[in-house]
Amino acid sequence: MGAPTERGRQRRTGGRRLGGAVGMAALAGLGWAVRDVPLALGGRLAGARAERALSSPQYRAGAFRNPASSRPAASPTTGSTDRNLLREFFFGKQKRHPSLPVPLVRPAHAPESSTRSRELNVVWYGHASTLVEIETHRVLIDPVWSQRCSPSNLIGPKRLHEPPIGLAELPTVDAILISHDHYDHLDLETVRELTARQDAPFVVPLGVGAHLERWGVPERRIVELDWSESHEVAGLRLTATPAQHFSGRGLRRDATLWSSWVIAGAHRSVFYTGDSGYFDGYAAIGAGYGPFDVTLMQIGAYDWAWRDIHMFPEEAVAAHLDLRGGLLLPVHWATFNLAVHDWSEPVDRLWAETKARDVRLTVPRPGQRVVVDDPPPVDGWWQAVA
Repeated sequence: MGAPTERGRQRRTGGRRLGGAVGMAALAGLGWAVRDVPLALGGRLAGARAERALSSPQYRAGAFRNPASSRPAASPTTGSTDRNLLREFFFGKQKRHPSLPVPLVRPAHAPESSTRSRELNVVWYGHASTLVEIETHRVLIDPVWSQRCSPSNLIGPKRLHEPPIGLAELPTVDAILISHDHYDHLDLETVRELTARQDAPFVVPLGVGAHLERWGVPERRIVELDWSESHEVAGLRLTATPAQHFSGRGLRRDATLWSSWVIAGAHRSVFYTGDSGYFDGYAAIGAGYGPFDVTLMQIGAYDWAWRDIHMFPEEAVAAHLDLRGGLLLPVHWATFNLAVHDWSEPVDRLWAETKARDVRLTVPRPGQRVVVDDPPPVDGWWQAVA
């Protein structure tokens, strides 16, 4: 072969420069993609917050623990641990996305000056994000408005439908309730915007305040509770109650507590499961705080492999009865693809079980306002888009 020509040398030099430019662009893109990840991971317990965690009855052997009285979840009607769950998640044949757009309803919130002191309404925005309008007051539960429930805005489970309204359109709320620190329940960008737009306190389980503090929430707006502790705001009593789950946003698990919640006014009361497996604590909560006008029950993202931390739909009905609930409103489904069951399976199974056990059920579209004393009938709307 002959000596390289000047044109060949120029081509190689240009190729190296282009490759270097592409590499730099890729590194810059990666840096942009992960720029908020360290912040999204949240804070670490320190000082008085850490001392309070260490003194909690729920904190044992260096971490928060589930109730000592927890019992194994009842056997589900489907599912098996004898399989490769990761392979099934990526290559399984389940239909985990709706075929058509999820129908959204622009919510008609109760007027700011409502004088109906015994009124109780619920607006479900999708997944676990819910607004409770109780006795002229409002409690916002587990708000997540981001496109992904992930520390990154480029990877992680993505929304299957948009929020019915923007955060700027929310009415003034009296409290923001958080069940635990997983990304589909506690979201950095949503917290930032709510901190700027609202003045309500964030009422959270022990330790979760460390995340909020790092994200700029003023200390005066952070209320941390252990199980059985309550906080009163705007005439409402918010009580943290047990749940069977876990916590963690990074490599360390169970450094913060998780909980279910009781929202009680002078005349009306609501129960929210948070995330939880089925356990005998529901009967104790029902005896101590029930009956409840409405229960907000986690029904999605279940599997036999994690039966102790997420309920199957049939177990949600059993828990509702344990709680002495009136109307059952399902949450934690439809919005994010977090498990290997079909998209519509949780609510199909729930509907069948509530009919078999004569339980009052409502299944609103995201954004649809439910008047608890006159709920819309179940019409199977999800089946038309599944």
